Amino acid sequence: MDSVVISGTGVFTPEAVISNAELVDSYNEYARRWNERHAAEIESGAVEAKTPSSEEFIVKASGIERRHVIDKTGVLDPDRLYPHLPERRDDELSLMAEMAVDAATKALAEAGRTAADIDAVICAASNMERAYPAMAIEIQQALGIEGFAFDLNVACSSATFGIQTAADMVRCGSARAILMVNPEITSGHLEWRDRDCHFIFGDVCTAVVIERGEAARPGSFEVISTRCRTQFSNAIRNNNGFLRRTRDGHMEDRRDMLFMQEGRKVFRQVVPWVSEMMLQHLADEDIVVERISRLWLHQANKGMNDLIGQRVLGRAPSPGEQPNILQEYANTSSAGSIIAFAQYKDDLVAGDLGVICSFGAGYSAGSVIVRKV
Repeated sequence: MDSVVISGTGVFTPEAVISNAELVDSYNEYARRWNERHAAEIESGAVEAKTPSSEEFIVKASGIERRHVIDKTGVLDPDRLYPHLPERRDDELSLMAEMAVDAATKALAEAGRTAADIDAVICAASNMERAYPAMAIEIQQALGIEGFAFDLNVACSSATFGIQTAADMVRCGSARAILMVNPEITSGHLEWRDRDCHFIFGDVCTAVVIERGEAARPGSFEVISTRCRTQFSNAIRNNNGFLRRTRDGHMEDRRDMLFMQEGRKVFRQVVPWVSEMMLQHLADEDIVVERISRLWLHQANKGMNDLIGQRVLGRAPSPGEQPNILQEYANTSSAGSIIAFAQYKDDLVAGDLGVICSFGAGYSAGSVIVRKV
């Protein structure tokens, strides 16, 4: 079988930035107004008052300092607290496709490839703008790529699952090169009115080019091995879907129709599960952890990443060994580990090994061992 490499990466970053201070101000004003409207119920004990948020709480809970979003105004409006994304005509490029084209163009340039070199497009993301046609086919069309395209959704692990899917297809000869994109408009599925999670997510899009090693540029990263794992859990969930209108009582504003998680439970269950998977993956490939130069982990929570890194390496990882980008981007679902990889790969030298790892709802986890060529 052919060797496979990641030869190019690209990141689209929205211009709008929301700081923790801005987010706290808007949320606290919303909470103040809500408490004022429900003062009688709060007084009687029928409902609980909404607790204010704070910058200190956000940083301690997550390590996040700011996030990029497609629309800032709607998110910060205390009377709205969700983005305003105008509907586009059917003959206009969709928002997710627009983001993907930007990131893909950068990835193709880094790989030294054009649309003519790509045989397939995979759109791997936690939320799709529509049910069909596949987002990937629209992106394929916009870029002028022939061949085929399809969507893939494994929540926050979509990118690593997408890399494994693309790598397997290239290895078996069904494609020369594949473009894998991760457009994430997470601001759309976040409940900005929930103090426990209103700070978690940001918008972004990443892209990678995966191709045969023999044709790639020096400096690419060979995909040595991939591993995916899933285990069903309701601890991270979004119940929205196309069957919603078929069920009585589901059309109103329901909390479970947006992102929900049991944060402490997720932390307690996912950290050992992912750490064990990464260690077993390395052991199965006869790679000792001392040979690993870098861990590019899913960017959801700094404490979670630090603990996973410590369990995998057997000691506290240095910032250079396990770079975090969530302080700038927040949790960008499937794109997080790819942002970290894109921004912190160029200093490695030929022969250096690293692991791209994602984990999230499902539960799902993906591990990709790479070596710089």
